[in-house]
Formats: sequence, C-alpha cells, structure tokens
Amino acid sequence: MDHCALPLTPDDLEGKGSEGMDARHKTGISNRGIGDNSGLAPTIAIRLKMFNSLTSYAGGCAPLDLDVPAGTVIGDLVRRFGVPRDKIFLVLVNGKDVTRQLGAPVNLERGLEDGDEVALSGPVPYSWGFGAPIV
Repeated sequence: MDHCALPLTPDDLEGKGSEGMDARHKTGISNRGIGDNSGLAPTIAIRLKMFNSLTSYAGGCAPLDLDVPAGTVIGDLVRRFGVPRDKIFLVLVNGKDVTRQLGAPVNLERGLEDGDEVALSGPVPYSWGFGAPIV
C-alpha cells in the first residue's frame, strides 16, 4: 500500500444510527439549517503529506487520505497530528506555497477544499541555511 486512509465519511457511519441520511450528506452538499444537531456535518476529502523531520507525526503512514469536516484549515491538521508550529518551515497546498509573503510565518489559517493535497515540511539537514525544505 502506498498511502494510508483514515476514513471518517458518512458512508462509514451507515448502519450505525445514520438512518435517514440522504445524498446531500454523502456528497458534502447540505441545506441543513442553523441549529441542526444531527451530527452529519459535510466532509471533504484531502491528502496530507509530511516530509523531512515531520514524517514521524504521520505515524509512518504517508500520504494520508483524510476525510475532514468542511471548513477545516491547515492549523486544524497541525493540531490534530500534534506538529509543533515552530517545526514547520513550508506548507504547500496543491503544490503552491501558502505563505502570505516572503519571510512571513506559515499561514495556518488557509482553508481547505475537497480534493486538496497538503504538504507539510520541516527543514532538510545540510540544506542551504538548514531551513530550505526540499519536497
């Protein structure tokens, strides 16, 4: 297996109290009203990759295919896997650096969308300045 999946989709809940689940929840499109406490929040599918000194936070499993709640931001992933913020030197979403400007801290508030590939990297030993990650 070349990647790991951590399923948490509405399909995984079938037969476990999800009677009445309709296609809107399965597709992540919902017209649920304010105050809906059904617990069937829409999810999005993403792929998370961790490189260099951050690989241990993925538990030896990379890339990770995750289903996360819609509205998830990069910071939510960082907290979920316990990655110290100061250990992250580069964040790519779909191959693009999401840092706001040169020299700025990593943008952990960047929202994610269905199908996004997120890469987190620490520094590469012996790279220029020991802070220029290679991914």
